[in-house]
Formats: sequence, structure tokens, C-alpha cells
Amino acid sequence: MLKSLILTVYFLLHPVHVSLTSIEYVPELDSLKVFVKLYFDDFLLDAGVSSGKFPDGKSAQDSRLKSFIFNDYLNSRLKIEVNGKKLTGKLNRLEIVDNEVKADLLYESRRRPEKILVRNLIMTGLYSDQANLTIIRVGEFEEGVKLTSEMTEKEFNIVLKK
Repeated sequence: MLKSLILTVYFLLHPVHVSLTSIEYVPELDSLKVFVKLYFDDFLLDAGVSSGKFPDGKSAQDSRLKSFIFNDYLNSRLKIEVNGKKLTGKLNRLEIVDNEVKADLLYESRRRPEKILVRNLIMTGLYSDQANLTIIRVGEFEEGVKLTSEMTEKEFNIVLKK
């Protein structure tokens, strides 16, 4: 009982440094749909906007600026290669509610993935205990991995049942 109480207090006092990334191949679009969820305050720190204001004085809440900054940020921190070709994501949706950011991106691949390399650098320069949970789905293939400050990338060999 005491051990449970101590662990509960520890987790309440210790902030959690985690992001979630889901990558799914959509054959009809020949693209990867990517969903990213992270904390807004961590994003501001990692993007160098800890005050919530950009150098021109605009607020981080300005919607066009916010979309541009997030698109640039995610492309610099989330690097995806399909069959050896680097892809660039395009932000389709961005939602910030309370302190949570949810973003949908589309990475056009123009080829069915046989190998996907994911390098997830979201907040790895900020926190040594950062965990970037990443899930890949291509057809029936599904695999998840916890990427960290020490292990920032993983190559997935896509093996589909015939």
C-alpha cells in the first residue's frame, strides 16, 4: 500500500515527457497518414518559443502562423523515409485543446512501403527521459516502438502476408 502511494505521488510530481505518433499507409492515396499528439508547452520549449510569442510579437495562437510553425517543426523533428526516399509531410489538421496538440499530416510516398525508417526527434534534445511512442501500420502489418533520446530511430521491414 505504501509503495503504491509513493509511486502515485512520484508520478504526480514528476512531469511526463511523451509524444504519440501513428503512421498508417493508405494505398488509395499512395501516402502515409500521420497523427502526432504532444503537449503544447513542451512544443513551445522545443521550438524555442518558450514565451508563447514569436520574434515578430505575434502570439503562438495565431492560426496561420501556428500551422506554418507546426508544419516546419514536425518536418524537422519527425523524419520518414520509405524505401530509402526521404518524405516531407504536409499539415492537414491542427488542434490545440487545453495543453494537448493533435496534428494530422500527409506524406506522399508514391510507392508501397517495403522499408520505413522513422527518426523521431520530438523533444529528445529537451528531456533525457523523453518517450516518443511510434506505431506503424501497413495493411496487416502493425508494429510499435518506444523511441527515446538514446534511440531516436527505427527501420521497419514491412512483411505482408500474401
